[in-house]
Amino acid sequence: MEALTAGPAPAPRNQLLVGTTVASIAMVMLTGGMLAVWAVKRSAVIEAGENWLPSSVTIPEVPTNVMLIAFPALCSFAQWAVWAAKRNDRANTVFALGTTAFVALLIFNAQAFVWSQVDVGVGEGEYGSMFFAITGTFAALMIVGLLFTAVTAFRYLAGRTRDREILTAHAIFWYAMTVVFTAIWYLVYVTK
Repeated sequence: MEALTAGPAPAPRNQLLVGTTVASIAMVMLTGGMLAVWAVKRSAVIEAGENWLPSSVTIPEVPTNVMLIAFPALCSFAQWAVWAAKRNDRANTVFALGTTAFVALLIFNAQAFVWSQVDVGVGEGEYGSMFFAITGTFAALMIVGLLFTAVTAFRYLAGRTRDREILTAHAIFWYAMTVVFTAIWYLVYVTK
């Protein structure tokens, strides 16, 4: 009696990639909706002949521009981790994940500096509440990204070096965050 040959290998599961992509789309939609409300409120105030930006508020442009410049670097480091993992280069993968976390912390620090320099409170009119709602949501998403980076690094360091799906999902998240911050930078920090 002859034995049957083995069947084809099962298709790889991609739940993490699909989940991260759906979450990233939701993240972009949430921010897009908040920025749409910002634009509607801003245009209503301007059409009424008033200033949207209170006269006492000056937004420091250097840290906001540094945040914008840092996001392509952050995406490059996240993609470097994917590239190194595909080549079984553990040292470069860990270094790229650590650098990703470091740049994300720098971006969060720059946002905190902007908050400390803006002379407006959360409850001081529509501008203050909208400004802190949008930038606070961005900061919360940055914390989620830092946690995602920590989980990715932990799983990779724990020995799951063949599990590269999480590294790709990690990079997708940071690409979506780049889109989110670029929109925030333009509408909140440039057009004011």
